[in-house]
Amino acid sequence: MIRPALLALEDGAHFRGLSFGKAGECDGEVVFNTSMMGYPEILTDPSYRGQMVCMTYPLVGNYGITDQDFESRKIFLSGFIVKENSRIASNWRSRRTLADFLKDHNILGVEGIDTRRLVKHIRQSGAMKGVLSTVDLDPKSLVEKAKASPGLIGRDLVREVTGDKPYEWSEPLPDNEPKGPEFKVAALDYGIKYNILRGLVSHGCKVTVLPATTKAEQVLAYEPDGIFLSNGPGDPAALPHIVDEVKKMLGKRPIFGICLGHQILGQALGGNTFKLKFGHHGGNQPVMRLDTRQVEITAQNHGFAVDVDSIKDHPVELTHVNLNDNTLEGMAHKELPVFSVQYHPEAAPGPHDSRYLFERFAEMMRTGQPPRAEPNDA
Repeated sequence: MIRPALLALEDGAHFRGLSFGKAGECDGEVVFNTSMMGYPEILTDPSYRGQMVCMTYPLVGNYGITDQDFESRKIFLSGFIVKENSRIASNWRSRRTLADFLKDHNILGVEGIDTRRLVKHIRQSGAMKGVLSTVDLDPKSLVEKAKASPGLIGRDLVREVTGDKPYEWSEPLPDNEPKGPEFKVAALDYGIKYNILRGLVSHGCKVTVLPATTKAEQVLAYEPDGIFLSNGPGDPAALPHIVDEVKKMLGKRPIFGICLGHQILGQALGGNTFKLKFGHHGGNQPVMRLDTRQVEITAQNHGFAVDVDSIKDHPVELTHVNLNDNTLEGMAHKELPVFSVQYHPEAAPGPHDSRYLFERFAEMMRTGQPPRAEPNDA
C-alpha cells in the first residue's frame, strides 16, 4: 500500500515522498550511492548496517530481484530512497519486484523524493542522521527523532552483521573457471560479501569463514595459509577488541584486508581512522596505483578512512590513493606479508579493474613475502 512518507535530517532539512515496501518508521545515517546498477547487491551489503541509502540514478527496480545477486543473507540497511521505483521488472532472471523484496524483509522504501536536492545537501553538509516515516509526518517531530538517533560514531555494528558460527564456502565467481584449491584461507566475517568469497575461491582458495568474535589463537588453530579481513559496517575506532586480535596475527600468516578490514589493519599497524564528510559509495570511484600510476575505476562503500599521517612513521608503504579527495586507498607492510585496500575488488556491483588483488594475495601465500606488483597485475 502506497502511503505519504517524510524524510527528516538532523539539521532540519526534510523531504516528502511516497512509501513502498513496508510502512512504518526507521532511522539511520543518510548516504548516497552513485552506482547506475546493482541495487540488489547494494541492498544486501552488510556494510550499510545503520544507514539509509539514497540512489543517485533516477530509476531503480527496473530489472527486478533475483536471489543469485545477493551479497549476504538479507537486507541490512535501514531504509531505501529512490527518485522512481519501477513497477515493471523486465528481466528473465527476476523473481520479484523491488517493492516486494523490501516488504518481504520489512524494509521501508520511499520514492518521489527530490534525490538530486538531497544528494547536493549531503555533499555540502555531510552525511547525517535521519528518520524516514509513514506514521509521523510532522517535520519538527522527525527532526528531533533524528537528533536523538544513535548514528554511527562509537557503535560496534560488526556484532549485528557477523555470522554466529564458522562455515565453508566453495562457490566461485560465475565468469571464472575455479582453480583447484591451493591455499587454506581463514576469512574473518565483519560483514563479508559473497562475491569476495567467490573471488577467493576462484583464485585457488579453500575458504573457512569465521565470526568476527573469533580469537587470534582460534584463527591460527585452523592452520590457514592466509588470513582475510573482510568489509563491514560502522566506525572502525569502535572495534579495539578486534584490532587487538589482528595485532596478534601480524607476521604469523599473510594477511589481506578489504574496506573495514583495511581500516582495522591500519589501526593494528599503529594508525588512526577518521570519518569522511559523506563517504565513498558507488561503482565509479577513481583510484591510482602508485607503483604503475595506472587508474582503476573501483566499487566502494565506506564512511571512514585511515589517516595517512598516522602511519607515516611506521613500516607501511602507501600503494593506492583516491583521486577525488587524496584519501588512502591501499597500503602494504614493508617487511611482513600484509596488505589491504579500502575499496571492493570483488566488484558487486562495480567494474573488474581490481580483481588482480586476489592473485596478489595468492602469490603472497605462495612466497610468504611482502606483496609486490607483478607485470601481470597491470
